[in-house]
Amino acid sequence: MSNSALFLVVLLTAIIMVVAALLIAWLLAPKSNNPLKGEPYECGIPTRGASWTQFKVGYYLFAILYLVFDVETVLLFPWATILRDLGAQGLVCMAFFFVILTLGLAYAWKKGALQWK
Repeated sequence: MSNSALFLVVLLTAIIMVVAALLIAWLLAPKSNNPLKGEPYECGIPTRGASWTQFKVGYYLFAILYLVFDVETVLLFPWATILRDLGAQGLVCMAFFFVILTLGLAYAWKKGALQWK
Protein backbone atom coordinates (compact mmCIF):
# COMPACT_ATOMS: atom_id res chain seq x y z
CA MET A 1 0.00 0.00 0.00
CA SER A 2 1.47 3.37 -1.00
CA ASN A 3 1.85 6.27 1.41
CA SER A 4 -0.87 8.31 -0.26
CA ALA A 5 -3.35 5.41 -0.08
CA LEU A 6 -2.50 4.86 3.58
CA PHE A 7 -2.95 8.57 4.27
CA LEU A 8 -6.33 8.51 2.54
CA VAL A 9 -7.45 5.50 4.61
CA VAL A 10 -6.40 7.20 7.86
CA LEU A 11 -8.08 10.47 6.85
CA LEU A 12 -11.35 8.77 5.90
CA THR A 13 -11.31 6.69 9.09
CA ALA A 14 -10.81 9.84 11.17
CA ILE A 15 -13.65 11.66 9.41
CA ILE A 16 -16.01 8.68 9.78
CA MET A 17 -15.18 8.31 13.49
CA VAL A 18 -15.74 12.01 14.20
CA VAL A 19 -19.05 12.05 12.34
CA ALA A 20 -20.13 8.84 14.09
CA ALA A 21 -19.25 10.26 17.52
CA LEU A 22 -21.19 13.46 16.83
CA LEU A 23 -24.16 11.52 15.52
CA ILE A 24 -24.24 9.17 18.52
CA ALA A 25 -23.97 12.11 20.93
CA TRP A 26 -26.78 13.93 19.14
CA LEU A 27 -29.03 10.85 19.20
CA LEU A 28 -28.38 9.91 22.84
CA ALA A 29 -28.27 13.40 24.37
CA PRO A 30 -31.24 14.35 26.53
CA LYS A 31 -33.42 16.92 24.86
CA SER A 32 -35.11 19.73 26.75
CA ASN A 33 -37.12 22.64 25.42
CA ASN A 34 -36.99 24.55 28.70
CA PRO A 35 -36.55 28.32 28.08
CA LEU A 36 -34.25 28.56 31.12
CA LYS A 37 -31.75 26.47 29.21
CA GLY A 38 -30.86 29.46 27.04
CA GLU A 39 -30.41 31.87 29.96
CA PRO A 40 -26.90 33.12 30.74
CA TYR A 41 -25.75 32.10 34.17
CA GLU A 42 -22.62 31.70 36.19
CA CYS A 43 -22.46 28.94 38.79
CA GLY A 44 -26.25 28.73 38.85
CA ILE A 45 -26.67 32.35 39.94
CA PRO A 46 -28.28 34.77 37.46
CA THR A 47 -26.01 37.61 36.42
CA ARG A 48 -26.58 41.19 37.50
CA GLY A 49 -25.94 43.93 35.02
CA ALA A 50 -24.28 43.51 31.65
CA SER A 51 -22.55 40.20 31.04
CA TRP A 52 -20.19 41.73 28.49
CA THR A 53 -17.63 43.42 30.70
CA GLN A 54 -14.18 44.41 29.54
CA PHE A 55 -11.10 42.86 31.10
CA LYS A 56 -7.67 44.38 31.28
CA VAL A 57 -5.36 43.33 28.47
CA GLY A 58 -2.79 42.43 31.12
CA TYR A 59 -4.76 39.32 32.05
CA TYR A 60 -4.63 38.00 28.50
CA LEU A 61 -0.99 38.95 28.04
CA PHE A 62 -0.02 37.26 31.28
CA ALA A 63 -1.94 34.11 30.29
CA ILE A 64 -0.36 33.99 26.83
CA LEU A 65 3.12 34.45 28.28
CA TYR A 66 2.44 31.67 30.77
CA LEU A 67 1.32 29.34 27.98
CA VAL A 68 4.33 30.13 25.81
CA PHE A 69 6.85 29.50 28.57
CA ASP A 70 4.92 26.47 29.83
CA VAL A 71 4.93 24.83 26.41
CA GLU A 72 8.63 25.48 26.04
CA THR A 73 9.26 23.94 29.44
CA VAL A 74 7.30 20.86 28.39
CA LEU A 75 9.51 20.60 25.29
CA LEU A 76 12.61 20.44 27.46
CA PHE A 77 11.82 17.05 29.00
CA PRO A 78 11.89 14.96 25.81
CA TRP A 79 15.02 16.79 24.72
CA ALA A 80 16.74 16.03 28.02
CA THR A 81 15.91 12.32 27.75
CA ILE A 82 17.64 11.95 24.37
CA LEU A 83 20.47 14.44 24.85
CA ARG A 84 23.18 11.77 24.65
CA ASP A 85 21.86 10.54 21.31
CA LEU A 86 21.77 14.06 19.85
CA GLY A 87 25.36 14.89 20.66
CA ALA A 88 26.89 18.32 20.23
CA GLN A 89 24.45 19.37 17.50
CA GLY A 90 21.49 18.82 19.82
CA LEU A 91 23.21 20.79 22.57
CA VAL A 92 23.87 23.71 20.22
CA CYS A 93 20.27 23.67 18.96
CA MET A 94 18.92 23.70 22.51
CA ALA A 95 21.32 26.51 23.47
CA PHE A 96 19.92 28.51 20.54
CA PHE A 97 16.41 27.67 21.78
CA PHE A 98 17.32 28.97 25.25
CA VAL A 99 18.75 32.17 23.78
CA ILE A 100 15.51 32.84 21.89
CA LEU A 101 13.49 32.03 25.02
CA THR A 102 15.63 34.36 27.13
CA LEU A 103 15.32 37.15 24.57
CA GLY A 104 11.53 36.73 24.64
CA LEU A 105 11.50 36.89 28.42
CA ALA A 106 13.73 39.98 28.42
CA TYR A 107 11.47 41.67 25.86
CA ALA A 108 8.34 40.91 27.92
CA TRP A 109 10.08 42.12 31.07
CA LYS A 110 11.24 45.35 29.38
CA LYS A 111 7.74 46.06 28.06
CA GLY A 112 6.33 45.61 31.56
CA ALA A 113 4.17 42.62 30.65
CA LEU A 114 5.15 40.81 33.83
CA GLN A 115 4.14 43.65 36.15
CA TRP A 116 0.73 43.26 37.72
CA LYS A 117 -0.74 46.78 37.66
